[in-house]
Amino acid sequence: MRVSARAMGYLVAVCAITGLVVTGCGGSTGTPAPDHEAAAASNHDGMANMSTGDGLTADASGFRFAAATATPALPAGQPASFQFRILGADGKPVTAFEPDQTKLMHFYLIRSDLTGFQHIHATTSTDGTWTAPLAPVQPGTYRAYASFITKDASGKAVPLVLSQPVTVPGTATMTPLPAASPTTQVDGYTVALPSVRLMAGRQQALIATVSKDGRPVTDLQPYLDTYAHLTAFHDTDLAFAHLHPHGTVNGDHGGPALSFETMLPKPGNWRLFLQFQTAGVLHTAAVTVSVG
Repeated sequence: MRVSARAMGYLVAVCAITGLVVTGCGGSTGTPAPDHEAAAASNHDGMANMSTGDGLTADASGFRFAAATATPALPAGQPASFQFRILGADGKPVTAFEPDQTKLMHFYLIRSDLTGFQHIHATTSTDGTWTAPLAPVQPGTYRAYASFITKDASGKAVPLVLSQPVTVPGTATMTPLPAASPTTQVDGYTVALPSVRLMAGRQQALIATVSKDGRPVTDLQPYLDTYAHLTAFHDTDLAFAHLHPHGTVNGDHGGPALSFETMLPKPGNWRLFLQFQTAGVLHTAAVTVSVG
């Protein structure tokens, strides 16, 4: 990707402010220096609170994602609610959770062709039942993810992403995965990614820049205690990865650069969903990246 002198200036400035290494801002290797790894671990909530694994199981670390029905299904073309519980090793619903980017539960839904992405902040009742209100979905095979932080019997924080398949009856029209690209557009905004080579299983810095009408955007509003939220799904098996944001918020002054700590567990194509807010409106930009 060719980067203009003005855009490069913005990237260099952001790198200086956030302490990102040069490789994270478009260098050839993309490998963080040791001091950068230490800074990333202590920044914001820290990498320690990021979930482990690929999110493709309903059971992990003694906890289970249990949908309200044994074979979860949603109606096509109309709003619906998805209900579930998180069960502990004793089979009882878990009711104690820790905030993760200001929310106790992040619920995601995506179709097998990586369309129909929804990120919902589910709400809970006193009996431990969570409810995620969903926008209408199209027929096909989906996967539902519950991302949360709870504690084990020793009181240690356990960040997890658990998931289950979900069916939407009807004839599915599948959408081919868009090719990997350094840019994408949403609602008049352009999101550009650096030409850094992402490698599977490697902790790397990733910076996305947001512009509109050729001008850098600097009025991003806080969303989930950050200026952007980034989620990734693998194109062949729907493996999940939440890419942790860097930095702190300072009013409605976010942008143009958004920095993240990435750890994509396997090679191949990943679909990234970047969410950011301006003037009270949430925007979701989707882009495909290739991971070696």
